[in-house]
Amino acid sequence: MCADKRAYSLDALRGYAILTMILSATIAFGILPGWMYHAQVPPPDHHFDPTVYGITWVDLVFPFFLFAMGAAFPFSIGKKLAGGVSRVCLLKAALLRGGQLTFFAIYIQHLYPWTLSSPQDSRAWLISLGGFVLLFPMFMRFPFKLPEWGHRAVKAGAFLVGALILVNLSYAGGREFSFGYSNIIILVLANMAVFGSCIYILTFGKPWVCVGVLPFVMAVFLGSTTEGSWVKVLFDYTPVPWMYHFNYLKYLFIVIPGIVAGEYLQEWMRQASSSKDNRRKCVPVCLIILTLGLIVGNLCGLYARWLLVNLCVTVLLLVFGLLLLRKGAGDYERLWKKLFYTGGYLLLLGLFFEAFEGGIRKDHSTYSYYFVTSGLAFMALLFFNIMCDYYPYRKALKFLIMAGQNPMIAYVATSLVVMPLLGLLGMTPYLELLDNNAWLGFLKGIVLTMLSAGVAVLFTRIRWFWRT
Repeated sequence: MCADKRAYSLDALRGYAILTMILSATIAFGILPGWMYHAQVPPPDHHFDPTVYGITWVDLVFPFFLFAMGAAFPFSIGKKLAGGVSRVCLLKAALLRGGQLTFFAIYIQHLYPWTLSSPQDSRAWLISLGGFVLLFPMFMRFPFKLPEWGHRAVKAGAFLVGALILVNLSYAGGREFSFGYSNIIILVLANMAVFGSCIYILTFGKPWVCVGVLPFVMAVFLGSTTEGSWVKVLFDYTPVPWMYHFNYLKYLFIVIPGIVAGEYLQEWMRQASSSKDNRRKCVPVCLIILTLGLIVGNLCGLYARWLLVNLCVTVLLLVFGLLLLRKGAGDYERLWKKLFYTGGYLLLLGLFFEAFEGGIRKDHSTYSYYFVTSGLAFMALLFFNIMCDYYPYRKALKFLIMAGQNPMIAYVATSLVVMPLLGLLGMTPYLELLDNNAWLGFLKGIVLTMLSAGVAVLFTRIRWFWRT
């Protein structure tokens, strides 16, 4: 294992998720093939159609990020539990983190340029940039020396200033500040930060108890259609509608498998040596091909609705992987075996669930979607482990790793930094010209994604991290 004891594969997976999330949101709409967008909002009109089944690469973005979030719990929370920090303290910290992420979701949604004015103007762009700067004292621990109370005072002051700005701004179309107007992706992450963390804390050291929570969550969802039942009451109950709905807990089906993967990684890091078993050099190469084949093959098969063909090909690839890893005894191969076996099980489970609820889809999400995307996330983590931790290809993927180490900066960089700067420089009209051609429309997404990644990489290089 590398001397600095960091699982760069997890950073790379998180970076891939966040950058493809940006790419999917910045490519030109309406003119690219249907598989370049969410399957349920096809071009050219992009109207939501829940009768469309299948998934695209865009539908993997959010589950991969949720999976990486869960995989980080054993490193961030598990390390503290193992070090003797009490469960009560960590439960309080989980609630605080959820509250901060909820504020973050509300804050950025109100400071997007299109929220502030339509069409966007210099005032909106400058406010967005200013709002981005204010996020640093909110979520970053300053590198210069301050007593603990000083850091807390700066943080509290920044949150207070941010709240005052939100309630006093004027918005486009006569909109007023509202707690209910928030970024849904970050709001789901806030709920997962609370519920996922709490489940992990309370089941620490008992991973199968953690997994055992999922059938109870499933039972509530399946029973929520029965009017008058206590399950229906539990499902509908929300003390703060703008912050929590039981419906958000469906993503535990992705976060908790991520926790299992994180446990595998952590165990490997504790036990692995720096040496590699070079007797079976073909294994990592074959696994790279296998994992990519499983991910791309299932995307194509499920999107094109070649369901039986996709199932047969998936089974053949998984059987080949089982035979390949059967005799593996090295530190890396033991990890790869766990990731491949668990991912393969979840992937097959998802394919067997495919016919349930009509077919796989992201919206409204199905059990097939949770299991398939979790299984593919295991395969992606295995791929990045080989590329970043086994082979010396870390430098080639450094932009993914560094973006993954500062994901929230990358997430807001397009809307709060890149587009405002381009607007102030008078370059947005030229950017809009790219929307008239499919290839140029894709190039637009690549350019904006690389610029956003550059912002995240810059702050990672100078070690300015947001701890959301």
